[in-house]
Amino acid sequence: MNQIIGVTELQRRFRSVFDDVVKNRTPYILTRGSRPEAVIVPYDEYLRSQRFNEEEVLARFDAAVERMREYNSQYTDEEVEADIKAAIREVRDARKTAG
Repeated sequence: MNQIIGVTELQRRFRSVFDDVVKNRTPYILTRGSRPEAVIVPYDEYLRSQRFNEEEVLARFDAAVERMREYNSQYTDEEVEADIKAAIREVRDARKTAG
């Protein structure tokens, strides 16, 4: 169960809060002026969250690549490459005229 603690109270009780997070795996929501601003969680929970976020990003990227593959399936690799080169030239030309 989450615990909510103000930053001033956290300063007074830091060691006991830290021990509670580590030993009992209790997450603490830190508030300032009654608004939540940060969370203290066990380190392995943080790592698991980071891995989940990374997996989610990779899955979304893979889905985008698959949509692009489907969209471009009617074009040859040479046509796609020519379009990419044309787009690069267009951007470079625009930069030259702007700067």
